[in-house]
Amino acid sequence: MLYWFLKYIVLGPLLKLVFRPKVEGAQYIPAEGPVIIASNHLSFADSIFMPLSVKRRVTFPAKAEYFTGKGIKGWLTKLFFAGTGQVPIDRSGGKAARAALDVGLKILREGGVFGIYPEGTRSPDGRLYRGKTGVARLALESGAPVVPVAMMNMDKIQPIGQKLPNLKRVHIRFGPALNFSRYAGMTGDRFIERAVTDEIMYELMTLSGREYIDMYAQKVKNAQEPTTPSQPVAA
Repeated sequence: MLYWFLKYIVLGPLLKLVFRPKVEGAQYIPAEGPVIIASNHLSFADSIFMPLSVKRRVTFPAKAEYFTGKGIKGWLTKLFFAGTGQVPIDRSGGKAARAALDVGLKILREGGVFGIYPEGTRSPDGRLYRGKTGVARLALESGAPVVPVAMMNMDKIQPIGQKLPNLKRVHIRFGPALNFSRYAGMTGDRFIERAVTDEIMYELMTLSGREYIDMYAQKVKNAQEPTTPSQPVAA
């Protein structure tokens, strides 16, 4: 109930009034049945504006820390993320990828819509980076179609590190659903999973018009992090 209240009564109408989203290709999202929505990832606000453009409920995985904060701020944060259709994922112990897949499979088997960012993290510079194969495993295990969606200009509306968004018109573009039933029963084959992932990333590249980099975004981010110079050892 909170999700629909925020989407259609409180948050949705306000954001649509202020940011006037331009949405292309929404007709490609099936009206019923399980579907995976695979998106490029430019901004924190991607998980807010994309679900607003879809009539059905879209569920995204989110860091568990967003749901465990203390005090009023923690309560409001939890309320916001739960209300915008996000579910907590425990990212400790290297199990985050499997946890996200398990949540996604549960939602898809119930006939729902699951959103995923194949890049695994926000792009550090607006370019499109190599996809992780989790989206392929999800598609192959569930049999659900994959609808690619390009967030066209969210890095201009809310760049990484900027707390408040710029008042610009949001532009979102969906593409035709991709069906991978030809690979049924091949879950676990790393060559098939890579081929499926690359096909999805190619569609995202075509939709978004962004330059594609055949490297994981997280690796680029790690390389950009400043290193702390070592301190000389006292004699």
